[in-house]
Amino acid sequence: MTDPGRGFEPATGDGAEAPSGRREAELRTAYEGLLQIRRLVNGPAGAAVPAPWEVRQLQRAVALVLEAAGIPPSALDGEGRRTRTGYRVSAAGSGPAAGAGPVEVTWAGPPGGGAAEEEQERLTACAAVLEELGWVCLLYRGPRRRRFLEVEPPR
Repeated sequence: MTDPGRGFEPATGDGAEAPSGRREAELRTAYEGLLQIRRLVNGPAGAAVPAPWEVRQLQRAVALVLEAAGIPPSALDGEGRRTRTGYRVSAAGSGPAAGAGPVEVTWAGPPGGGAAEEEQERLTACAAVLEELGWVCLLYRGPRRRRFLEVEPPR
């Protein structure tokens, strides 16, 4: 949602389900803004290379791209329980939440909701969307054999 001091906040998969309607228009405007900034900053490279602000705010940028692509974010209820299956974008490892290091995209959902069975296919789709916009994506298998996508800017 829009925060007066911060602007549009993309869904990372760790918040409540956002109501649709006005949010869809805000999402479209934010994504079009991202592409326009890329074209202005990157010149001939255009929209295929992340802009410097995206690299500085990698978690927000990745969440914006995934949400704009129509990939559903996971969601939490008021007590922190998963209520919807979808992507979750978080800082990789133990780094700061909005740091310049890579971010992880996982496929999360409520217990018994089947997220683990569909994670490879869904994370591969996330990687395709992100790679098209110039991000470097690597699919790993982590603890408990769960897959995750590590996303970082190109070098």
